[in-house]
Amino acid sequence: MKTLLLAAIAALSLNACAYSPPAANTDEAKAAISKAEQKAKQAAKVDYVWRDTGKIIKKAKSALKKGDIKAAIKLANKAARQGDNALKQYAEQRNAGPHS
Repeated sequence: MKTLLLAAIAALSLNACAYSPPAANTDEAKAAISKAEQKAKQAAKVDYVWRDTGKIIKKAKSALKKGDIKAAIKLANKAARQGDNALKQYAEQRNAGPHS
């Protein structure tokens, strides 16, 4: 019984190790970069774009040109998060004024 249990555990472990998620493709990277650019434009419309967002988008485009799709997506997602956070910050602080 123990042998059967150990064999089943080993088989399941090997099967789990064999799985790897599908590699990201160029279209996914382009879509992520496009989304980041859109978020940055929205933040720029309210004059609240963060300092490094544009730099990160440029790095994402450069990584895509070099064929490093994984890095391009990671950078683009970071820039998109910055755009979202900039818009949230704007919404929270747009009516802020001096405290008396």
